[in-house]
Amino acid sequence: MARAIERLSEAKIRNAKPVGRSDRGKPRTSVMLCDGGGLYLQATLGREGNVRRSWIFRYKRPGYPSRDMGLGSFNDIGLAEAREMARECRKLVKEGLDPIEHRNTRVARNLAASSTAMTFAEAAETYIRQHRAAWKNAVHAAQWPASLKTYVFPIIGKLPVSEVSTPHVIKVLERIWHEKPETASRIRGRIESILGWATVSGHRDGDNPARWRGHLDKRLPSRTKVRQVRHQKSLPYTEMPAFMVDLRQRRAIAALALEFAILTCVRTSDVRKGKWAQIDRAQRIWTIPELSKIHREHRVPLSRAALTVLDKAQQITREIGGHVAQSEYLFPNDLTGASLSENALLALLQRMGRKGMMTTHGCRATFRTWAQERTNFPWEIAELSLGHTVGTKVERAYARGDALQKRIAIMQAWADFCARPQPSHTVVALHTVTR
Repeated sequence: MARAIERLSEAKIRNAKPVGRSDRGKPRTSVMLCDGGGLYLQATLGREGNVRRSWIFRYKRPGYPSRDMGLGSFNDIGLAEAREMARECRKLVKEGLDPIEHRNTRVARNLAASSTAMTFAEAAETYIRQHRAAWKNAVHAAQWPASLKTYVFPIIGKLPVSEVSTPHVIKVLERIWHEKPETASRIRGRIESILGWATVSGHRDGDNPARWRGHLDKRLPSRTKVRQVRHQKSLPYTEMPAFMVDLRQRRAIAALALEFAILTCVRTSDVRKGKWAQIDRAQRIWTIPELSKIHREHRVPLSRAALTVLDKAQQITREIGGHVAQSEYLFPNDLTGASLSENALLALLQRMGRKGMMTTHGCRATFRTWAQERTNFPWEIAELSLGHTVGTKVERAYARGDALQKRIAIMQAWADFCARPQPSHTVVALHTVTR
């Protein structure tokens, strides 16, 4: 009967300490807790009363005495990583190899090759340099080196890229997998890309230890199970007309920018960067040269209400004068004429008492829900209006239009809905009829 493995828990490990007395009547100074499969946690009592906890792998090969292999301190190696290391050791024993001798040989080889071998940090820097030109999103390009420097390089940066293995990847990830699952998931993907580049470049061989499907998904819980995905707060579509009444009472550039974003269903960043040169009033079209996320041209049909917003913005900027009146932006900063700040619209929602209730990006979800619940427009027309990619790569290769004429109708219908008259709340006194 196979012995049970993975018996220990984080709580048992942290509470492990020598208690009681030995067979000779002396106080215990050490205790071994078995996790199964040859993996043990040794808790040793120090001279000052502190408890040191470390991992040990105990194994025996046929014809040889049993041996204990130290894997490292619990402070440096977590439970998941220790189990992975034990699994690798069991595999070596099964193949007839001695894990201790195998490690010593590998260390000696690494020391001999360390002067010429490419480190993981060097591989990452080369990968970033070769791919940076393809990263058109400035924030994305900045996040790559920053995240690696913070979370990855301190652990495996100096390690030869050829020696990076699954335990190393787990050691990087397990510390942030539960606290920052989104960040951890992105870092895993970046490590996988760098190691993949190193493989095809001849700096390493073998399987990619950062691969998720069929590999790390067996050792780490899914990101969605660690922390539920939280979508941007959105306003129920039934409340949008009332919200627009409140919004239109505010004569400010930020308020006009938010109204324009709602009416065009475009992301906030594209509205902030929108320029007058992109507006074709005759055709009533706003052409965005490079839409956020998809990085390609996107034509936005402008409803009558959206054109009215542009007229109001022009009037306000002319009244302000100076750099603001001469700005190339549709909704410039009212002090310098530069584009609005990233938080301008969020600050507006806060002033309107909507903080925590809705976001500017959530207004796109409001439109999408309205289109689904209250109209007969095909779903792909609503998706194209949001700037989403529709269909498979093959389907897009043949369907090369953007359904502009059909999107004109849905945008005008959305604008009409947002301007829907609100019911009167006037109280009418009823006369009592006496007989």
